[in-house]
Amino acid sequence: MLTTTSERTSSLEVLTELEAAALYRLMTWLSPAFPVGGFSYSSGIEWAVEAGDISDAASLRGWLSTMLTDGAGFCDAVFLVHAHRAVELDDMATLREVAELAAAFVPSRERQLETTAQGRAFIEIARSAWSRAGLDEAVAQCETIVYPVAVGLVGAIHEIPLRPLLHAFLHAVTSNWISAGSRLIPLGQTESQRVLAALESVVTATAARAASASLDEVGSSTFRSDLASLSHETQYTRLFRS
Repeated sequence: MLTTTSERTSSLEVLTELEAAALYRLMTWLSPAFPVGGFSYSSGIEWAVEAGDISDAASLRGWLSTMLTDGAGFCDAVFLVHAHRAVELDDMATLREVAELAAAFVPSRERQLETTAQGRAFIEIARSAWSRAGLDEAVAQCETIVYPVAVGLVGAIHEIPLRPLLHAFLHAVTSNWISAGSRLIPLGQTESQRVLAALESVVTATAARAASASLDEVGSSTFRSDLASLSHETQYTRLFRS
């Protein structure tokens, strides 16, 4: 069956100016090239590799799947969601509460360094290169800003829809974890991409669950991951800061 040029053109979905701007910023802010220093952190994966918990692609995939569904991935996603909604509603009291809870929820000193350093960097770069009215006022409400709160806050200020922002954030976090694992195990680039592909459904499910979760549902049961993060602080030889 032949398709005319006009039919092909009409079947294409044309982005509006606002949609194009949102996509451009998402691809920039959550790219590995955005200088928040994510490459310096492993979220305890370095210790897990040394301890033998992670030794190949399959064990890395299993570890990360659990972190996404029952650990930092889900918790951070919920904090992003509630920070985004608070800013959208101009509810600064709730934003303060979310920021405070998210900062208190970090299980170790190194993870606190990881998430607060990236949060500060994200805010400062967004402020310098992507300034927008209301950003400074929202940031001023938060005594400490961890990374997911920073992403949710800035995304809302720039009117980035929550769902794609949440998916992009979880994709970026997962990609960074895989990057750490690929250097530590080590894994080749193709095998690393297979792990990322295998986690696609997990990321999607985690995003959907986080989008409808209340703050009362935030909780982690990844005790081994938390122990890995704590143990990394005294690990003799280290490539990463966490």
